[in-house]
Amino acid sequence: MGAVATAMKRRGFVVTGSDTNVYPPMSDFLRGEGIEISEGYREENIPDGTDVVVIGNAISRGNPEAEATLDRKLLYSSLPEVMKDHFLRGKRNFVVSGTHGKTTTSSILAWLFRHAGNDPGFMIGGLPKNLGCGAHFPDSAINVLEGDEYDTAFFDKRSKFLHYLPECVVVNNIEFDHADIYNDVEEIKLSFKRLLNIVPRNGMAFVNGDEQHCLDVAAEAPCPVTTIGLGEGNSQRITDVKYEPTSSSFTLGAERYSVPMTGEFNVRNAAMAVSAAKFGGLTADEIRDGLLAFEGIARRQELKGERNGIKVIDDFAHHPTAIRLAVQSIRQRYPDSRLWVLFEPRSNTTRRAVFQKELAEALAQADFAVVAAIPDLHKIPENDRLDPVRLSSDIAAMGGKGYYLADNPAIIAQVKAGAKTGDVVAVLSNGGFGGIHKQLLEEL
Repeated sequence: MGAVATAMKRRGFVVTGSDTNVYPPMSDFLRGEGIEISEGYREENIPDGTDVVVIGNAISRGNPEAEATLDRKLLYSSLPEVMKDHFLRGKRNFVVSGTHGKTTTSSILAWLFRHAGNDPGFMIGGLPKNLGCGAHFPDSAINVLEGDEYDTAFFDKRSKFLHYLPECVVVNNIEFDHADIYNDVEEIKLSFKRLLNIVPRNGMAFVNGDEQHCLDVAAEAPCPVTTIGLGEGNSQRITDVKYEPTSSSFTLGAERYSVPMTGEFNVRNAAMAVSAAKFGGLTADEIRDGLLAFEGIARRQELKGERNGIKVIDDFAHHPTAIRLAVQSIRQRYPDSRLWVLFEPRSNTTRRAVFQKELAEALAQADFAVVAAIPDLHKIPENDRLDPVRLSSDIAAMGGKGYYLADNPAIIAQVKAGAKTGDVVAVLSNGGFGGIHKQLLEEL
């Protein structure tokens, strides 16, 4: 929202906005762009003569400014609609979708275009280190967009990615997620089918050919489809994969590539980005050079520090599959280390019981797994809540060592008492985890 607000300001619009929590760095960034921010939501924050109110998807009925917008019969829009109307129409839009790997794949793709001399627009739900920001909207012929299947706004329950006018779509994988808005994976697959249904005849969908849900979605797509994966049935097959402690290499088609990341899922992400970049007109040499220069993304297996030979890593993984893949990747990177995983069940899905068994199976792959208290548990119906105590005992029953600890001081004390030189501590959360990374490093 902040990046689009800034882009609109640079196009000559007068932009103001409101939020409940206004804090750096975004608050400083917006004020530096001359955008006035109001702390808290009040009807009077909407100026007289306002042309359009852009309503974020975190806003619901009852919000004072949303109610005032409706009462005053103002023109209102969602953020994806603003993007479509002002930044995406008439452009080559590359939409990267899927349950996992969206941020990494879209970051690689945007960087490949930039490294090759283009200046693509992009919107990515993370901070790519090469790009310096999560969103950028120059007047470019190419846009790279992380395509989220979450709903658009309280008045538009379609998936956000359906607004992005895609020429090229990547479907990394499809699993059940977003339990607050989807009842089952079939509903999610329907949204992805609708996405492929708006890809033009001269466009392309690159689909994970190793996953049945993806194949189901692509089966009757009206656009060209290329399947990519490790299996023999794929149109483009990933072969000769080699893993090193800090990099991975693979062959796609007749070309050999290397990327400075570990793990099978990052090989898959890179292969998707390579294919989309080729569709976008880049040569194999341009892609190879760009991959080697890719620096990764903040909060994706990011080393936050080391104390007394104990490394603390930050990672965004919060879905059971993402946790399992993160553990696999960290073990490839640090094969001789004991691995601690500190997990905060914070997303709308992981706070629910739907993944009770799958979370235990994923966390049991670590040497030590610590489950934190569930934030805002009162917002989840009582009979639908994840049971963190049971989760810790299930981890132990599956051969791991599981702990449920209710607050950061208790977690830090457990790690401090049990960790030793050579260990790796991975903090997994899609939130801030109360700043535990810094606290842990100080205590160690």
